Amino acid sequence: MWLIDSGGATVGYVVLIFSYSLEFDGRDAYVDEIYVQASHRGRGLGPKTLLFAEGVCAALGVRALHLGVDRNNVPALTAYLKAGFEDRNHCLLTKRIATRSA
Repeated sequence: MWLIDSGGATVGYVVLIFSYSLEFDGRDAYVDEIYVQASHRGRGLGPKTLLFAEGVCAALGVRALHLGVDRNNVPALTAYLKAGFEDRNHCLLTKRIATRSA
């Protein structure tokens, strides 16, 4: 997890998780969360953060970086496509196995 700093203030974060993929020939990573406070959006912090994450991944020998986005979140989808992510026309399915206890 890395914090996003703007002018000395923390305004967001990015969380990467790492795994191994036969499909992508080795280590891969997933952007589990990326968040920028609404008051700081539109200033290029998201794209800069994704470039930072790519650099971290490259330094660690990661072969592919993935992220998920709701297709209805057009601003985010547009930004991710502009950043070089591909729509592979795959559907990510999720099955919760256990619930958190209070």
